[in-house]
Amino acid sequence: MPYLYRLFALNDLRLAADWKAVALARHPHAGHALRQLLDAWLDLWQATRPLLAAGRARLVAQCAQQAARFEHRFRQLPAGRRRTALWSAFGVAGLLCAALLAVAMRAAADDKAAAAPKPALSVNVTHPKSLPLGLTLQANGNVAAWQEAVIGTEANGLRLTEVRVNVGDRVRRGEVLAAFAAETVNADLAQSRAAVAEAEAALAEAAANAQRARTLQTTGALSAQQISQYLSTERAAHARLDAQRAAARVQQLRLAQAQVLAPDDGVISARSATVGAVLPAGQELFRMIRKGRLEWRAEVPAAELARISPGMAAQVDVAPGGASAAPIAGRVRMVAPTVDAQTRNGLVYVDLPAGSAARAGMFARGEFMLGNGNGLTLPQSAVLLREGFAYVLRVGPDSKVMQTKVGIGRRTGDRIEITSGLDAAAQVVASGAGFLADGDTVRVLTGGLVPSLSPVVPPAAMSSSVASSVPPASRSRGARSRVAAAAAPPPLLLALSWHADAPQ
Repeated sequence: MPYLYRLFALNDLRLAADWKAVALARHPHAGHALRQLLDAWLDLWQATRPLLAAGRARLVAQCAQQAARFEHRFRQLPAGRRRTALWSAFGVAGLLCAALLAVAMRAAADDKAAAAPKPALSVNVTHPKSLPLGLTLQANGNVAAWQEAVIGTEANGLRLTEVRVNVGDRVRRGEVLAAFAAETVNADLAQSRAAVAEAEAALAEAAANAQRARTLQTTGALSAQQISQYLSTERAAHARLDAQRAAARVQQLRLAQAQVLAPDDGVISARSATVGAVLPAGQELFRMIRKGRLEWRAEVPAAELARISPGMAAQVDVAPGGASAAPIAGRVRMVAPTVDAQTRNGLVYVDLPAGSAARAGMFARGEFMLGNGNGLTLPQSAVLLREGFAYVLRVGPDSKVMQTKVGIGRRTGDRIEITSGLDAAAQVVASGAGFLADGDTVRVLTGGLVPSLSPVVPPAAMSSSVASSVPPASRSRGARSRVAAAAAPPPLLLALSWHADAPQ
């Protein structure tokens, strides 16, 4: 039977089972009680075998040593006392297996505590907070001029000699923008004026003849035909004078058209005029934004048009994704009466204030202020933008972070609305999320529901000889407990040793 101790200590379960049969054959007087004890012993040893194989070689060696000493003492006993010693050994062996199981379980607990993951970062956590936020309707659209004036030439065949403005210049109504060569127009005007003077002289002569004819009409000195001829000549002279005066006015208009004037106050948005060009009538020279007014033409789905009305406030972001331009406050001027048949979107015209960062042709995102409501918000430092999506790092009960995709909405101060993907009870890393990855372990600093990751080390009685051999400064708390467990032999193993060494 002492060989059974050694086989169990050496963790050879197959040989232990074979020796069980041998022991039953050598001690048939033990009967059913011995069978039950051996079966229980084998079952207990088989349960503790994986734990002992995981790292208790020293303990197994001590068990084998004590078993060898017991065997030696057992052989020296008289034949009459061997039966009593055998039953005592069975009891001590059972207690020994229980001790081995307890030590192995404590070793497994120590290994588990030593294998606990080290926190990657100490973080603060926060919860989504419900705050009153304005209800908005988001839309996209382009910035365009409120009205754009096309300025062209009215004179035909004149040479452009001067351009006084350029793109971006602000002009006033009636200001000269460009000038044409006016020499030919001045000559034509002078000729027209001379023709007017000639017509006036002819009219004066015809008027004098007509007056004399009227005077002699009663005397019969002139015939009725002559009198009628003088009167007709007078009327014809009046008509020729009016025609010459009209021609002179045309030349005066041509002379005025030699200068291109601004039709209204505004900003020059385009220029095609080139000095020296001889242009036909109607050729475009400039484009101008009237009054410098811009508008945002938002494309809104047809189902949402009824929620927007003239006078409603709007916030327009002319630099979506950038941080240089602040949102522009605008106001709805008009909602288009028709909807595009292809896109099913309607246009909403939003007036933008003068002097804003908006420029005609920009793409802009914006939102219409529809009212007020509550929404879940988080600090903006808790939201990560990765690959075009928004994420937060949730802290689980095991202090591991989980990357969660969320939807974001309105911003108020340093907080941002969470529209989807998160509930109010979630714990989220408040700051420093950019230094963590999905699955990292963290240490929570602000308390809350997440437990600390400090490993719990079971108390252990440390042998003075082992404790003195390892400097305290070079050992962690878990290491000290494992050294003590390995150094101190189990009390039941000492009891087995005492039983073997006891005087018979």
